[in-house]
Amino acid sequence: MAIDTIETTFNKTALMDIHTIAKELNAALGPTLVAVLAGVRDRKLPAAWAKPDGTDPRPASEAKLKAAYRVWLALAAKHGDAIARSWFIGLNPLLEETAPVEALNAGRSREVIEAARAFLDDNVGS
Repeated sequence: MAIDTIETTFNKTALMDIHTIAKELNAALGPTLVAVLAGVRDRKLPAAWAKPDGTDPRPASEAKLKAAYRVWLALAAKHGDAIARSWFIGLNPLLEETAPVEALNAGRSREVIEAARAFLDDNVGS
């Protein structure tokens, strides 16, 4: 059940260092998309966040990174990395035809998580 998967990803993410989360998101989505979803203009910041001794993202960006990582883990586990990446950049009908990376940027984490749940439950085709 997708809710269990999303809840499990919360527990895993809550125990992780933000630098590790940034590193894994950079590897999965690329630093440009990570910058977009985190709401920062400087495309070099995601690489700095990914270093163990790197700078910390601001709290708002950190929250967006953690939400994105939760969704990434769940989607990649069920559908693989390519589909998960495609989901993040594709227009989503549950997000008013907005890409999840843009919705995260706009602070709509709850809606993105709900859209991911629907996709994982196969309630919507994105």
